[in-house]
Amino acid sequence: MNPPLPGTAPTALDHLVVMAASLAEGVAWCEATLGVAPGPGGEHPLMGTHNRLLRIATPVFPHAYLEIIAINPVANNDQKTMGSRWFDMENPVLSAQVARDGPQLIHWVARVPDVRAAVARLAAQGIDRGAVLPASRATPNGLLQWQITVRPDGQRLFGGCLPTLIQWGDTHPAASMPDSGVTLQTLDLQHPDATALRTACNSLGLAQHAVTPGPARLRAGLHTPKGPVTLHSASHFS
Repeated sequence: MNPPLPGTAPTALDHLVVMAASLAEGVAWCEATLGVAPGPGGEHPLMGTHNRLLRIATPVFPHAYLEIIAINPVANNDQKTMGSRWFDMENPVLSAQVARDGPQLIHWVARVPDVRAAVARLAAQGIDRGAVLPASRATPNGLLQWQITVRPDGQRLFGGCLPTLIQWGDTHPAASMPDSGVTLQTLDLQHPDATALRTACNSLGLAQHAVTPGPARLRAGLHTPKGPVTLHSASHFS
């Protein structure tokens, strides 16, 4: 068991985002691809989504986890605006891609000690990372709270290679996650405008991630009970 992660912890990769058409499909994908079942997650009333989580932390990526996320079919979406869900989840191209090809890595999230300051650093480069929204979900241990950047159009930016930014409250979800047997070894980024992406990541304190030119793509290397596994985002969606 890990202690809570302080809100002032340095900037680092927080979690990988795998989108699924349904959580049931996401769980089946995780078992088949990584050789383990994901742990419990919860519901996000703000976005009408729900998730399952899997710890993938290492000393290089402390407190990192993998999030399998899907639109919650029973959520009350009467007040939601089309296109506003985080991570491009209402983008018709991405939705069709996930429906056709199955659950897949689409994005990553970086935790920062001061999310508003981080947003300002990106804005100085002409990058609108979005508004900082308060969010929460219920857990057996109480309310989990955080602040997160979400654009009105829900876009991820740089084809998913520029991370969404998150600032946690008093508790980090990895504090209650057991070791899963899956560990993250690398996360590499690829984008046609590699220079701009590299500059943006460096300004956030994420210089450790390799950035190379090419079609927009994420590549995560994992050690799993099934051996080494590499997850790729789809390079044709940018």
